[in-house]
Amino acid sequence: MTTARQSIQRYIDAKDGNRPHLLAQAFTPDATLDMDMRTDTLSFPAHTEGRDGIGDVLVRRFGQTFENVYTFCLESAPPANVATFQCKWLVAMSDKHSGEVRVGCGEYDWRFEAESGLVQRLAITIEHMKTLPASELAAVMAWVSTLDYPWCSPAAAVRHAPDSGELDEVIRYVTARRIQPRADAFG
Repeated sequence: MTTARQSIQRYIDAKDGNRPHLLAQAFTPDATLDMDMRTDTLSFPAHTEGRDGIGDVLVRRFGQTFENVYTFCLESAPPANVATFQCKWLVAMSDKHSGEVRVGCGEYDWRFEAESGLVQRLAITIEHMKTLPASELAAVMAWVSTLDYPWCSPAAAVRHAPDSGELDEVIRYVTARRIQPRADAFG
């Protein structure tokens, strides 16, 4: 059986490394993805059905646009046999075409299948996604490439963040007190 931690790490490895084949080690074949976009700097479908569809949205199409992707779960890894897990996340990446840097944050809500430990449902909230000029790439990558990956505490995640006013909302969100799990996260 796969653990919740392994499923989450495989998802991050697949997305960040543009490796859709790894999603078979993360999601059930009939998994669902729900996206709550609270920013207009990215566009994703609100609902996606099936592991293949999730791979198209979060790995293949995403990988056509972005590179240098680092995604962090801002929480300790979950115990092996949890049914659900919620955590904040932080991401940094660059646009392949413009060179612009994106730094964003939000929340993951995971539901795992009891028998396999694979993700049955993932709800992603994108709270903030900031766009910085390409000239900021070196500073942002120097920052995120030294963080514990993919599990990092919020304090450690922002400790050496570049001094950019553009990142203030992201830093405030990441360091704000953790939100209590929502009863309605899975509708």
